[in-house]
Amino acid sequence: MTRFWQEPAYTHGQTPRTGILIVNLGTPAAPTAAALRPYLKEFLSDPRVVEIPRLLWWPILNGIILTVRPAKSAKKYASVWTDEGSPLKAHTEKQAKLLAGYLTQAGERELVVNWAMRYGQPSIRSQLDAMRAAGCTRILVVPLYPQFAASTTATVIDEVATSLRHWRNLPEIRYVRSFADDPGYIQALAASVHEHWKKNGQADRLVLSFHGIPRRSLDLGDPYHCECYKTGRLLGEALKLPPERLIVSFQSRFGKAEWLKPYTQPTLEELARTGVGSVDVMCPGFVSDCLETLEEINMECREAFLHAGGKRFGYIPCLNERQDWIEALMALSLRQMGNWVTEARPAQDTLARQASRARELGARA
Repeated sequence: MTRFWQEPAYTHGQTPRTGILIVNLGTPAAPTAAALRPYLKEFLSDPRVVEIPRLLWWPILNGIILTVRPAKSAKKYASVWTDEGSPLKAHTEKQAKLLAGYLTQAGERELVVNWAMRYGQPSIRSQLDAMRAAGCTRILVVPLYPQFAASTTATVIDEVATSLRHWRNLPEIRYVRSFADDPGYIQALAASVHEHWKKNGQADRLVLSFHGIPRRSLDLGDPYHCECYKTGRLLGEALKLPPERLIVSFQSRFGKAEWLKPYTQPTLEELARTGVGSVDVMCPGFVSDCLETLEEINMECREAFLHAGGKRFGYIPCLNERQDWIEALMALSLRQMGNWVTEARPAQDTLARQASRARELGARA
């Protein structure tokens, strides 16, 4: 028999509310091996993240990776950890607060804005439960991945569906699939580059480093590769950059299988060896600075480029709490909610009549 979680008491005549749940990848609770182990286990146990048969993958994950990798990863996290904790968590929380504030200023005072991590805390399930307790009957889920991939956006939707399996009274759900070509997002990226150039001058090349995925995912029909190049093309057009000065590459390769190419670090090393003296690097696939941008790009890749003969390495931060990005996120969310925010809310006397009729029919609340 299916068991349902205990649900908050429902009150007839309660004003229905609409919620927005923004979701990012996740982070360990601390930069320690003990904290990394459960985080990595949850992340790498997801069949959308690692598409290897469980019988083959389980011994590798539990016998090798979770024995060796937590300590190595903890050192990397420690190098970017802040007084606010994980950079990814800090930026995501601030983005949610700013989004809520901007929506209030725009007159959308009844909207509830929460944030969650796909892996780690706060979990998607806990935040959905909180939104139900707040009276949300409509929820927009916004995965903070500009380019769609099965291993990112799709797994967020999987977890939303899994969480709702235990609800009896389901809300309406909508979600943002991707925003790789969203004008506001592209404009925010372009403004970020222009500000960097104004302060530091233009480099010989602008390198756009996206998180990699296995090449097999592309061959099986994943649209991620195409959406990354679309973002790159649109950003190049917005900046009026000649195509030869803009390079799209892919970082964070894991394992021995072929991933999307070209790989970021070898690309930077080759640029330096062939006489390119300066590069600016940004990561448009991340809307918040995190381990992959701060440690892998701004530390490891910086050192690799300079060691190979490069003269100047410029890192352009992620969008983080930029006003133009939060405004773009607000516009994207409102557009996706559509009639949820444009239709008239039920009047209080209408809600009172509904409650009265429900009690006449035997409702307890």
